[in-house]
Amino acid sequence: MANANQRTVAVTGAGSGLGRDIALGLAAKNYRVFGTAFTPEEIEDLNQASSGVVTLAICDITDAAAVKNWAHDIATQTEGSLDLLINNAGILTPGPLEILPLDAIRHEFEVNVFGALSVMNAFLASASEGSRPHRPDQYLDRESTTSFQRAVRSIESGYRVFAAVYRAELKHLGVDVVVAPAGNMRTGGPAKTAAALARVADDMTPEQRELYGQTFATFANGLNVMQNSGLDSVSAASRVIEIAEQVPCAKPRAYRRRRGRDASVRS
Repeated sequence: MANANQRTVAVTGAGSGLGRDIALGLAAKNYRVFGTAFTPEEIEDLNQASSGVVTLAICDITDAAAVKNWAHDIATQTEGSLDLLINNAGILTPGPLEILPLDAIRHEFEVNVFGALSVMNAFLASASEGSRPHRPDQYLDRESTTSFQRAVRSIESGYRVFAAVYRAELKHLGVDVVVAPAGNMRTGGPAKTAAALARVADDMTPEQRELYGQTFATFANGLNVMQNSGLDSVSAASRVIEIAEQVPCAKPRAYRRRRGRDASVRS
């Protein structure tokens, strides 16, 4: 049986990478941790790693019905109270905009923006039906600054607007919304990014390779080097948890916290 004084947290994308280390770090600090995963193997892995403390469920955050069911299940187990929500799940689609399939860009928007909004709204709705006060904080695990990631930058800009609106609308309810831009991190993502960059280069037509090949290769090499020299996953997770446990700053615009040495801060 859960401790009535135990803080509860939900983490999207907790089955691997940074989300997995965030979930484990919170469990080690005696949080009651819930999270999403993609596969049964991820669930079993984290169940063993956490000695059964972390509860994962397979949930695609682009599926609004699945997200609502996940939030409802957690609300049922926690009497409608959630102390912390970490919107960690996200994907990266690098490449020249002319070359990237529109479906790939749409999917990144679905995951990184609309999926995150769906999760936030589902938990707000579930928590409002509970019997105890709630104070979920939200963190965003996506920030980039280089060319050939303009689709990502556009998505981040859109999300920052939504985050600012949430923060203004929810402040009087005691809900703090915090965005934590990330620098480069060694979270398992670098290998996925390198593979994605290679696929983009391989799929270029001769004409596209003439236009973008050299500059894209330079970008890809630089990005791979930066990611492989970034903050390790456990340290990045520790920083996220540190931010989550800080008392919110009183300044209205100070709602974005950095994690990672090269993370930028822009209001």
